[in-house]
Amino acid sequence: MTASPAAVLTARAQEVSSEIVADILRLVRHETNSYDLPGLAGGLDLLRELTVHRLGRPDREQRHPGGECGDTLTLTYTGAGAGHVALIGHYDTVWPAGALAGWEQPTTPDDGRVKLSGPGVFDMKAGLIQGIWALKLARESGAPLPTVTFLFNGDEEIGSLSSRPVIEEVAQQVDATLVLEPTAHGAVKTARKGSGIFQVTAIGVEAHAGLAPQDGASAITALSEFVIAAAAVAAPDQGTTINTGLITGGSATNVVAGQATASIDIRISSEAEQVRVDREMDAIRVSDPRVRIEIDHAWNRPPMTLGAASAPLLDLAREVAREQGRPGLPDAAVGGASDANFVAALGLPVLCGMGAVGDGAHAQGEFIYPDTVPAQTALVAGLLGRLAAPLRGSATAS
Repeated sequence: MTASPAAVLTARAQEVSSEIVADILRLVRHETNSYDLPGLAGGLDLLRELTVHRLGRPDREQRHPGGECGDTLTLTYTGAGAGHVALIGHYDTVWPAGALAGWEQPTTPDDGRVKLSGPGVFDMKAGLIQGIWALKLARESGAPLPTVTFLFNGDEEIGSLSSRPVIEEVAQQVDATLVLEPTAHGAVKTARKGSGIFQVTAIGVEAHAGLAPQDGASAITALSEFVIAAAAVAAPDQGTTINTGLITGGSATNVVAGQATASIDIRISSEAEQVRVDREMDAIRVSDPRVRIEIDHAWNRPPMTLGAASAPLLDLAREVAREQGRPGLPDAAVGGASDANFVAALGLPVLCGMGAVGDGAHAQGEFIYPDTVPAQTALVAGLLGRLAAPLRGSATAS
């Protein structure tokens, strides 16, 4: 009996799994913290090298300078089909340079499964390499393929400050976008919270803490009052969480602090909650009227939901998964935000979480399950094969 094309594809992914993992490890070994511009530049050069090694030179290429952020690279490979798909992923990580030196691999898997750990391996270097190999395997299968544009950005972890316009421009030129972020324990991500980072500055009055404390108005005391009140604005039952992650301020222990700043991470599930949070944050008052509070409402990513444009793409991904013998392809709503939020906000077809299976994003010991790499790579490859024609029912289909 002749094997089905889906079976051949999944078998081939299994055959080359060691090569895929080797590419993942090579990329992980080059550290790319979001604020390390030399590291980011070298990491993007390596990522381009790996892409060209596996796929050849692209038909179109553009490197978009990131300024104080990592550059964004787009590589387009023309397919024979009328469709056009974007594969998006970030190469920056939260880990500072030098983290790799002290990193330890799991020695005794507690669940009986081998884990592969490293800074950024789960979020999201494995997904980047799986995307490259997905196009390679799809080509080998002989199926008609869409044009594929890879977009690699180096500032996602800090808000995609320079890459957002490029992401939105590319998304509007394609029929579907697949974001190679890690899965939610194997599930694709169809809903994500919106996010904002508010900078709250308290401006007080300096004075000598021993000689004339009464003449001072402490910015630190006032800011402490503010962040406690801000935490009460959270509404977890409505999907709204608020976390003060950074506080700086003051000049010396014997000086009443004249200024202090807090960085507050806010996650929301709806635009209505965004409006409420803005209103209630502005309404917070501190006890000392001599202290002025300034709030920068820096909303970064809008909430993402499974809209009418993306639902057919999810259905198609599930169909591909069934053909490849997977028992199902669940979807999930998660608290984190990604570049998929930008695409969804434009009303365009997008699926997120098409990358690695593992856990521990942003935590020491983040890992992937290497035995899942072939299946995840084959899933994206199979989906590319089904997107040679524009996605029916999508906002961009004619």
